[in-house]
Amino acid sequence: MSHALLLVPDFLLILCGFVLCRCTALNRSVWDGVERLVYYLLFPVLLFNSILKSPLQPGATLSLGLAGLTVVASGVLLAYALRLLPGVDPQLHASGAQTAFRFNSFIALALAERLAGPQGLAWVALLIALCVPLCNVAAVWPLARHGGHGYLREIVRNPLILATVSGLLANLAGLHFPEAVAAALQRLGLAALPLGLMAVGAGLKLGGLKAAPGLAAALLSIRHALLPLLAIGLCFWLALPPGQSLVLVSFAALSTAPSAYVLAVRMGGNGAFVAGLVTVSTLLCALSVPLWLAVLAAVE
Repeated sequence: MSHALLLVPDFLLILCGFVLCRCTALNRSVWDGVERLVYYLLFPVLLFNSILKSPLQPGATLSLGLAGLTVVASGVLLAYALRLLPGVDPQLHASGAQTAFRFNSFIALALAERLAGPQGLAWVALLIALCVPLCNVAAVWPLARHGGHGYLREIVRNPLILATVSGLLANLAGLHFPEAVAAALQRLGLAALPLGLMAVGAGLKLGGLKAAPGLAAALLSIRHALLPLLAIGLCFWLALPPGQSLVLVSFAALSTAPSAYVLAVRMGGNGAFVAGLVTVSTLLCALSVPLWLAVLAAVE
């Protein structure tokens, strides 16, 4: 499939959610419940299953894992550094910083198999397992600090962190569920992708970016320009195999996590600003992923 067409199925689901929310009786109140269902149950189950079933193969994937962590950690440092610039609103920064380094795992999982087959899915599951804890810890910190929340309490209660750690422990322990339980968990996890993407479409908003357009542009530049460029450099420096290079660069160019909005609202941040960032990032993803994959192909 052409790189330009890779994201078409996902964006059709996003468009479906947008239309359903604005043109039918399935309005915003319905999608608020869907977002919570996906964030607190379906997506954690999907993460747990993906990590549990993926062979970790540390020898074959060590470089890929290190590259993924480097990309995310660089995004965290760059996003935090923006707070030092003059005129940056503390609440807006605390709310929006997470959008520079968090990633849309729904699209990541859907895209990986198209790029590199079942092995690509396993590689992305590894990146998710390694990077989701870092992303969520880094996302919670400025919000907890600004809003006066208990930082450790927010970390240990985060469903994505709990699912990731549980999946890693279960994988290392060689845990196997009875067939009926495994099938039920599999079906719950599969529901996360279409519902999550449609919920992204239902939540698309732009108005909140008027509060700080300069900060928004800086955060989106980190997410869609600097991190993919860094990923391409890491592919060559670490001599990653072609399939892993595709997965890493697409991972670095993804749109930000739609759950960033849920986290910001739940912790007293500026939800409208984050919703605008998620919206623009989702739209930019349709350009950034094919663009950076084409750059990778051109320089290989």
